[in-house]
Amino acid sequence: MTFRIPRTSARIAAVATACVALALSGCSSSDKSDAKTAQGFPETLTLAAIPAENSTDLKASYEPLIKLLEKETGSKVEFVQASDYAGVVEGIIANNVDLAFFGPFAYVVAGVNGAKITPVGAVIQEQGAKPGYQSYGLARADEANINGLKDFAGKKVCFVDPSSTSGFLYPTAGLIEAGVIKSGSEGDLSKAMSPIFAGGHDSSALAIANGDCDAGFAFDTMVDKTMVAKGDLKPGQLKTVWKSEMIAGSVFAANDSLGPEAVGKLKTLFADKVNVTNLEAEASARVTPAGSPMSAPGASCRSRIRTTAACGMSATSPAPRSARADNP
Repeated sequence: MTFRIPRTSARIAAVATACVALALSGCSSSDKSDAKTAQGFPETLTLAAIPAENSTDLKASYEPLIKLLEKETGSKVEFVQASDYAGVVEGIIANNVDLAFFGPFAYVVAGVNGAKITPVGAVIQEQGAKPGYQSYGLARADEANINGLKDFAGKKVCFVDPSSTSGFLYPTAGLIEAGVIKSGSEGDLSKAMSPIFAGGHDSSALAIANGDCDAGFAFDTMVDKTMVAKGDLKPGQLKTVWKSEMIAGSVFAANDSLGPEAVGKLKTLFADKVNVTNLEAEASARVTPAGSPMSAPGASCRSRIRTTAACGMSATSPAPRSARADNP
């Protein structure tokens, strides 16, 4: 049975306020050459991604985008996967990262902590759709005693990362709404359950399936499509006992240190060329894994990336906003 918890903005904001003050480690900006390509970009463009899945699969999913960026910018694209979400935030603040893929909460955290960034593209699943996805509360299908968030009390619960939108922020707000915890603080979580941070959405789901966690959280397409397609999960192996409201879509953001002309060109590039058709061409007709940022799970659900004028986020917002049509 699936329980849908309605949004309570105050709950989301309270969790965001508790989590947003990151203890950012000191990062010094690496020396970069001032040399530019003919298109006006640095000779090396650093692209960073949040660790949504294991590093091998994540890098493979970005290869078509990397090839397209290199062709259009004239830059050598260096792909970096941080060990945690905070690493991407720290990198963009220190100007060690030029372009990053953020979940909406990590994007807000970056802005609140001083990052000067501009959104250039968001992920959608169908052309014309609004960017968005859901967090799932999960348990093993044969676990009869866990059928909603209230049943997470006293259990080993897998989260993804403290800066993950669908792997921590919205789940924590849901647990507050369900009366399981009072806040998203480490102390309150530890009193109510045994929290475990798995580091990735796939790792969280696998830990639940393998019995290392009694319950936990991951985003929708990772569970429904990506892991099933890769053979990591069997259909029906996990049950969804809770779904969040629609969450504003994950976003690609450019470091403003690139300059307004380069950032503007990236906006145009993502709007006009970063889509399934062009990415498949760059990958020699190889479709990237379903659920990855540039996925093509089927003819009826062909992803593209669009500009984020209607993303419902700003880098200084206190919390991500819903991408639903009734709450833009």
